[in-house]
Amino acid sequence: MCDNQKIDRPRRVRPPAAAGLFYPADPARLREQIARFLDEANQKGPVPKGLICPHAGYPYSGAVAASGYALLKPVRHRIRRVVLLGPSHRVALNGLAACREDAFATPLGTISVDRAALEKLLSLPQVQILDEAYQQEHSLEVQLPMLQMSLDDFSLVPLVLGRVSADEVAEVIGLFWDEPSLLVISSDLSHYHDWQTARTIDSETSRLIERRQWQRLDGERACGFRGIRGLLRFAGQHDLQVKAIDLRNSGDTQGGKDRVVGYGSFVVT
Repeated sequence: MCDNQKIDRPRRVRPPAAAGLFYPADPARLREQIARFLDEANQKGPVPKGLICPHAGYPYSGAVAASGYALLKPVRHRIRRVVLLGPSHRVALNGLAACREDAFATPLGTISVDRAALEKLLSLPQVQILDEAYQQEHSLEVQLPMLQMSLDDFSLVPLVLGRVSADEVAEVIGLFWDEPSLLVISSDLSHYHDWQTARTIDSETSRLIERRQWQRLDGERACGFRGIRGLLRFAGQHDLQVKAIDLRNSGDTQGGKDRVVGYGSFVVT
């Protein structure tokens, strides 16, 4: 933990930690893989203001994530900022963690961090600077190459979530919702059930998300449940619609059916 503080001025770039593990480290292979996912996705659907997308290795969840990102094509030139929220898998923390980084690197290039937006967020008591939460965290990084292939130039507002209430997350979302920003919540669904059990659980979770019943979501249903809860809390307050557009698990995309991980893509309009 550390106290809220101003972000240092020297330029800092976070290097990729998941390249070669969750997605290809070679730029050409990475571009080819994502392009294939986007081409194969159904590109007819509502244009999202917000997305919920999975963050597993691309062979497992890439096609499901692309189902959401493909819908950005009509507005790819208009989105100038992405507010990206993902759960912390490695570092325990309270609230939301910002970072001192000026940019995030992937094999496809660097994405500038919106420093002014982070300074704005640091005025909230639930937001702190905690660089350790970013060092090996994949929940944000896995989304970045997808965003780079789906949008034109954009800046990034990255936040790693720890123990935080739905109202605290909704407050963060509200700061940027009316601006030309895209909100992305990074989350997988159920973990390590057999294929049929996972389908049953994830289908029920999908219905809860579409009905904005955020109080019933927990870590058994989604690893990024705190971000989803905050989004659904905000959606309920502002009468926004949430719709599932893809729901599969690793038994459908890659691997066996004995112990699967669930994935879903949802759009907020």
